[in-house]
Amino acid sequence: MGRMADEQKHLEVTLQTQVESVNLAEEMCLRVAEAAGFGEDDCYRIGMSVREGVINAFHYGNQERPDKKIHLAVDLTDDKLIIHVLDEGKGFDLASVPDPLAQENLLSTSGRGIFLMRSFMDEFDVQTGRTGGAEIVMSKKLPSAGSAPGGPEGQNATPHQEA
Repeated sequence: MGRMADEQKHLEVTLQTQVESVNLAEEMCLRVAEAAGFGEDDCYRIGMSVREGVINAFHYGNQERPDKKIHLAVDLTDDKLIIHVLDEGKGFDLASVPDPLAQENLLSTSGRGIFLMRSFMDEFDVQTGRTGGAEIVMSKKLPSAGSAPGGPEGQNATPHQEA
């Protein structure tokens, strides 16, 4: 039982439906991603995906209503980082979301968040959450040990990085 706690870590927070929650959620997930060993590029992708997910929960799910909450959960397993963003809205059908790359949608000012999350994360799904709202579940495989050149950031800095 104690071993399971070492293999999987879980962090959960309930956020207010306000713009400031976007930065808070991103920062929280970035800290977990950095601690898990993700590099700068993957951290950018994870951060952007979290931002898009929380913006969608704020704007589309909760319709910017302050009486509703955004639920964020982060799970770190042996092989991946899993992020859940749950709103308290009515939910939606992922298949009904217009393709932002379709000719008729290219100039649209919205609709790219799901595209970005799908592109930046290894797994992406939307399901009905426990609140009845939409629950975005996305994950990124952990970088394999030894695949990062130079090891953890800052240990083997080379002179050309200073320029």
